[in-house]
Amino acid sequence: MSASPSLAVLVKGTWDPRQTLRKSLRPINAAWGCVFAALGLSLIGIHAIDVAERLDPESGRLAGSALRQAVFLGVGLIACLIVAIPHNRFIGALAMPAYLGVLAMLVFLLIPVVPESIVAPRNGSRRWINLGVADFQPGEVMKIAYVLAIAHYLRFRKAHRRFKGLIVPGLITLPPIALITVQPDLGTAMLFVGSLFAMLIAAGARLRHMAIIVSCAALAAPATWPVLKPHQKVRVIGMIQQIQGDRSSADDINYQSFTAQTLVGSGGLTGTDDRHARALVTFNRLPEGHNDMVFAVIAARFGMVGGLVVIGLFLLWLGSALVTAAQCMEPFGRLLVVGLAAFIAVQMIVNIGMTIGLLPITGVTLPFVSYGGSSMLATWVLTGLIFNVGLHRPRPPFRSSFEYADDHA
Repeated sequence: MSASPSLAVLVKGTWDPRQTLRKSLRPINAAWGCVFAALGLSLIGIHAIDVAERLDPESGRLAGSALRQAVFLGVGLIACLIVAIPHNRFIGALAMPAYLGVLAMLVFLLIPVVPESIVAPRNGSRRWINLGVADFQPGEVMKIAYVLAIAHYLRFRKAHRRFKGLIVPGLITLPPIALITVQPDLGTAMLFVGSLFAMLIAAGARLRHMAIIVSCAALAAPATWPVLKPHQKVRVIGMIQQIQGDRSSADDINYQSFTAQTLVGSGGLTGTDDRHARALVTFNRLPEGHNDMVFAVIAARFGMVGGLVVIGLFLLWLGSALVTAAQCMEPFGRLLVVGLAAFIAVQMIVNIGMTIGLLPITGVTLPFVSYGGSSMLATWVLTGLIFNVGLHRPRPPFRSSFEYADDHA
């Protein structure tokens, strides 16, 4: 009778790394869907940026912004691979240092004495640090650091199932929201609320407690009107005018929104040819066509079919992430995936919603697709962390993921 592999290892004093890898890794896992969907969205984004930035398609090379976005994609893929290698338990140990470090960068952005050569305001907003070769936006990285911090805090706790236990997660959430709002970037700041709620619900928080908080926030919302910036008030007024069917501001406060909607409609069912799409975007003078309004460019080029393909890729990404979370038996890994997926889901809904006129314009970009080095890097690191959870099996000791005896009471 032959000895078992584990006994043979003990007797011979040898170690088989291949056997260890097979037991610790899951090469075939749902997170591959996130990687493929993210790659498809990124490539579509590069083409859409080129369409938005270059009228002549026959020069044989990408426009400057599209070429830089391709470089950002390469850097993002490398970063995705790097964060996928170590077990997420080791990444969890870096949660609070990462959170505090990025928080310090957000504070640095708001220091008035910092030279404009380092922090240059753009359109009245202080969001970027000039690194010489590229600009860095700490707010994008804060999304990841924040999810790591909340997931690490909640992983073995039950206090959040009581109303008072929600105070600490709220206190962790408040600083990044406040600092990003002051930049000002209210659109990005509000994304943190959706991620927090998703992680709390995944961790077993009471839905009635969530409902109370949402109700109180809705009742208090009108009181925030006096503290909104003038441009933020204008966007709300513009949205109300659109709902009322008032087109008097089509050349003023609603110009960007109506132009984006016109381009979305111009694509029809299957879109227009490349040259025609470039002319439409150029001569309609769509503001931020390579960035906030990139979905309108995609719809003009590929029509409703192209828009549905983009939405389908996002659904593939989100579905793969949620399956990865459901299969993870370790609390930290599950919360990490849920929190990151919530950021992508809310950001996608807000961006597409504002492009087609269903939501006010907030400056929120479309993940993987809109132009931006910090955004591309952050979304691919985010994807790498989800792949990390899918790739690595939980290492003992670990607890079951938020199963409570009174869940059905």
